[in-house]
Amino acid sequence: MTTGNPLDRIVVVGGGIAGLATALHLAPLPVTLVVAAPLGQQASTPLAQGGIAAALAADDHPALHAADTLHAGAGLSDPDIAARIAAAAPACIAWLTAQGVSFDRTGSGDELILGLEAAHSRRRIVHADGDGTGKSVLDALIHAVRNVPSIQILENHRSTDLVRDVNGAVAGVLCAPCTSEGRDEPILIPGRGVVLATGGIGGLYAHTTNPLSALGGGLALAARAGAVLRDIEFVQFHPTAIGAGLDPMPLATEALRGEGAALANGRGERFMHDIPGAELAPRDVVARAIFAQICAGERVFLDTRHVLGERITQKFPGVTALCRAAGIDPIRDPIPVRPAAHYHMGGIKVDDQGRSSVDGLWVCGEAASTGLHGANRLASNSLLEALAYAVWIADDIRGKASPLSAAKPLSPFPRVRHGPISARPSAHLPQIRPVMDRQVGVLRDAAGLQQAIRHFSAMTHEAHATGERDAALVGLMIATAAYSRQESRGAHQRLDYPDRMPEQHTEMTLDQALRIAAQIDNGTAAPARRVA
Repeated sequence: MTTGNPLDRIVVVGGGIAGLATALHLAPLPVTLVVAAPLGQQASTPLAQGGIAAALAADDHPALHAADTLHAGAGLSDPDIAARIAAAAPACIAWLTAQGVSFDRTGSGDELILGLEAAHSRRRIVHADGDGTGKSVLDALIHAVRNVPSIQILENHRSTDLVRDVNGAVAGVLCAPCTSEGRDEPILIPGRGVVLATGGIGGLYAHTTNPLSALGGGLALAARAGAVLRDIEFVQFHPTAIGAGLDPMPLATEALRGEGAALANGRGERFMHDIPGAELAPRDVVARAIFAQICAGERVFLDTRHVLGERITQKFPGVTALCRAAGIDPIRDPIPVRPAAHYHMGGIKVDDQGRSSVDGLWVCGEAASTGLHGANRLASNSLLEALAYAVWIADDIRGKASPLSAAKPLSPFPRVRHGPISARPSAHLPQIRPVMDRQVGVLRDAAGLQQAIRHFSAMTHEAHATGERDAALVGLMIATAAYSRQESRGAHQRLDYPDRMPEQHTEMTLDQALRIAAQIDNGTAAPARRVA
């Protein structure tokens, strides 16, 4: 039994920028931050090289930023959300500066240095430590979180289930030590609200820039609790992951192309010349162009030598280090690249306060579908989205809080009896990742998606523990949504449906996905419910 009132606690799951920023904005309300690794490890945030988009220049305006976002989103971005987040960007940069993030400035220190990335009409990308923005932000927020008394950090624990009360509202989480072999009883962390900030799904793919722990765990938690998922078929493939045999793949930031770096195949042909925007076309366009070269048997290279030369070591020290660790010297050699799963535009459907369709459950960051990214995320909008929603989620939760809650101590965590449970990542990943790459990757068709759905459906029935089942379950839901969207739009490209249809979102619950999977097995499949 717990002591005190368990509803005083807010549980935040995830230790990247979304989770840390939300916890900080919730202070002084009591927060338990649950992370699956030591804080700062296995998060996607430190891998973010590009930076944070913010309309700060004299020739820029949030309305222009929002317009670029809508254009990249291929008709599925929400104009109101895009405008609201773009308007919040300057305040987000100011808040990070107050938390100790040292953004790159001109020699005099008076002005921020603003970079250019694909599909942005202005220079508006704010960097810290060159291409080390994500790590700089994460380090500052970790330091801040560790110094807030109201935030309790539970490291090396993976959340395995959401707990719901008699009214169906989320009332806490079950979690288990990440070293668990299934023998330990799970820990119950009760609370009056849960914020999922669990990141993306890139680890499900054989070629990814994400941590291999990014398996969509938050999507599985929410789906099993009955939450609506939206547009989960939209997976962004970064066009220029460094092809040096590493897993996950290091990233050659888009900012290199913003500085003039060129793409060429092994014969030296600049194959982007005839494509609108060339190297700075939207990511889905560049990814497909590179993928087409690879399918034709070509290797693809990003050449920085003529535009950066030795300056790459100062301007992009992270990329330089990654290349040299892989035996590539970018001063003398072109960088081998290929598309890799990078960011998930879809996720758990939330409103403008970050609330999911299940009472008591909020979602922040990549796990959420806010309406910002649409069918194709605009570069450097992801960290911004997490920062903006962290404020709005905290304000929403605070508005529902007891006036006395901040003064009450946190309760100890009880252990509970439960069925088979495992906090370990799925042992079946070698059976999942190649299928996601081949059948649910850059190019898709009905036959391949049906094959993936049957494969993942069988795996979900064979798994005996939660941790083993969830990765296949997320793969199944993504493949089912991709099968249901019979068009090509943004990052979702169907070889059998190359044209666009009227603009619609795909909304899906786990029950709907399982029904479609069953119908595919017996040959009577129908598309998922699609809403305007």
